[in-house]
Amino acid sequence: MATKKNKLKVFALGGLHEIGKNITVFEYGQDILVVDAGIAFPEDDMLGIDLVIPDFTYLVQNKHRIKAIVITHGHEDHIGSLPYLLREINAPIYATRLTLGLLDIKFKEHKLLDKVKTKCVAAGETVKIGNFTVEFIAVTHSIADSVGLCIKAPNTTVVHTGDFKIDHTPVDGGHIDLQRFAELGKEGVDLLLCDSTNVEVEGFTMSERHVGVLFERIFAQNPDNRIMVATFSSNIHRIQQVIDSAVKNYRKVAVVGRSMSNTVKVAQELGYLKIPNRVLIDASQINNFEDKQITIITTGSQGEPMSALSRMAMSEHKQVSIKPGDVVVISASSIPGNEKAVSKVVDMLFKKDAKVLYDGLADVHVSGHAKREELKIMHALVKPRFFMPVHGEYRHLKMHKRLAMEMGMRKEDCFCLELGEVLEISPAGARLNGTVPSGAIFVDGLGVGDVGNIVLRDRRILSQDGLIIAVVTYNGKTKQLATKPDIISRGFVYVRESEKLMDEARKVVENAFLKWEEGRKNGDWGNIKNNIKEELRQLMWKQTKRNPMILPVVIEV
Repeated sequence: MATKKNKLKVFALGGLHEIGKNITVFEYGQDILVVDAGIAFPEDDMLGIDLVIPDFTYLVQNKHRIKAIVITHGHEDHIGSLPYLLREINAPIYATRLTLGLLDIKFKEHKLLDKVKTKCVAAGETVKIGNFTVEFIAVTHSIADSVGLCIKAPNTTVVHTGDFKIDHTPVDGGHIDLQRFAELGKEGVDLLLCDSTNVEVEGFTMSERHVGVLFERIFAQNPDNRIMVATFSSNIHRIQQVIDSAVKNYRKVAVVGRSMSNTVKVAQELGYLKIPNRVLIDASQINNFEDKQITIITTGSQGEPMSALSRMAMSEHKQVSIKPGDVVVISASSIPGNEKAVSKVVDMLFKKDAKVLYDGLADVHVSGHAKREELKIMHALVKPRFFMPVHGEYRHLKMHKRLAMEMGMRKEDCFCLELGEVLEISPAGARLNGTVPSGAIFVDGLGVGDVGNIVLRDRRILSQDGLIIAVVTYNGKTKQLATKPDIISRGFVYVRESEKLMDEARKVVENAFLKWEEGRKNGDWGNIKNNIKEELRQLMWKQTKRNPMILPVVIEV
């Protein structure tokens, strides 16, 4: 129930000081509204980790108060962690038609389709959710059906742009509703949350149609070659333009990669992709046509090891192999941390004598995020009392704060928050007021949260210096050694070429075992293991200047 004492609380559980994992929480009285639930891709030092999701502890603790989850668009960094959140809570999901179509694929994979409650909304629509009124505002982005939000609580209005850019010539004709943002600015906006991803870049982001023009040129310049385009599977507009160019040049189109195939199927069924009859073919049919008749749209623009393009480049794909003369277009920019993987794939493609076009070499990609001049337009239209930059690393948030101050806002009215830090808004003003639990949870295979920093530290040690196992076998009756200690090396040194070191290691382990007579008599094996470990560690550092992981194993016979 809303009272005059209630204040709107806003905090992020992801998407601040990082790219990805976007999730923002709004709290008024006893009601909680969640906006987005995304993933981040693991960094290089997160060995073996598949995905990084937000820490949902606060939401799980307050799940009875969550009225709804609102999704701005269908990119992984905004929807990827939703299945993991829905394991813990049961709240209705509000999203646009294409976004729900992409979510259905995820819910099927996670066997949640029959359990979740979804409500389809459209840009221009307003819904009442508990103490909140949420209006969906059309924005342009690199995926169709993207929306910004106007969230109203009693006496407080918040505008959340979501991911956006100002594209005056969008592929699908769906323009950003700048008029509505301006109307809200005139009515009065208390808080603006705005996409900060491209705040470092001057000027305006180019229209998506610019890439379409380049595709037409690539097709015209390579009439006799197979043309392959790798892009994000969610970039429906990019896929549409590749298909349009293929159709103009009388080519068939094969879609390769599981996520790409799923997205194309859903987008076509929902009417977001227009594909003439008999244009799409199965990947198994590619060899039935001449090279000049084939276009391939594939996953792998980020150099993912198991993606279709990577497997093609390594000659491991069952249906498609790269051959000399193939034109491969990587139509995406590298997500921070993926640069090495992308570079490796590009190198492998060059080795196969393919002609490779990628971002930096050709304008085969345009961003879906607003650059500085577009951000200035948004600030000028909305005219917020307070500002909170979101969706960016620390430097992005700070630079966006400076931009807001250049636009006339006071320093004390701009808030660069930490994850979990609570911003409290009321007619009287805005202030920071406490924190909630936040952080990152690692997904490794089917395990969620069972791999933490200690496990990652062990994996890093194993990857850098390897492992030594010292096996001690003793007689249970006499408490004496039954055999000489056995030293097993994995990823540390090659035993056959390091016999002298292994002999020294056996002596050190034997001496450490015999030294602790009292411990053996009392069965204090934990203390003995620690001493074996320490003695062995000192030897290995002295002889090799390395610190392998050491596991003493004591076996009674």
